[in-house]
Amino acid sequence: MPIIRDISLSLKTKEVLRREGFREYSKIRPEIKSLILELLANVKNAHLLESAMAYEIHSITEMSHRQLSLEGNAVVHGSLLPSLLPEAKELAVVVCTIGPKLEEQVTDYSNRGELLRGMLLDGIGSAAVDSLAQEVCKFIAGEVSSRGYQVSSPISPGMPGLPITEQRHRKLE
Repeated sequence: MPIIRDISLSLKTKEVLRREGFREYSKIRPEIKSLILELLANVKNAHLLESAMAYEIHSITEMSHRQLSLEGNAVVHGSLLPSLLPEAKELAVVVCTIGPKLEEQVTDYSNRGELLRGMLLDGIGSAAVDSLAQEVCKFIAGEVSSRGYQVSSPISPGMPGLPITEQRHRKLE
């Protein structure tokens, strides 16, 4: 299983605010925008993001109305899969992370009573995960383009039609 580390992520103030539930960027107080910029700089300078991914690409051997069968007798259950991936020939199984350091800093801020900093840093972490998902899709697209394939939008356990139980650890061979 290939592992890719140090994936470059592009984080923007607007994406952090979106993940915090703020929709109108122009109505955010300048102090909040300034604090987000400070936190973004701290994330970079303190190396709080350790983005990485591991992946495997499996041939789809059969598709039924509730599951995908993969090479090696692995099965992915989900009623929405056939409608999301009707013409899929392969499935990329990916695990990715931004590492533990950012969350540790969020906890530290919260323990010290710096709740706004903790909340905004948590939003930065969520924006980082979003950015990582986009980078992963680009990477996988590059891997499969030579075979004439395109990638779909990412799907994750817990989405409607894909039970969270599909997230459990399994060895795919």
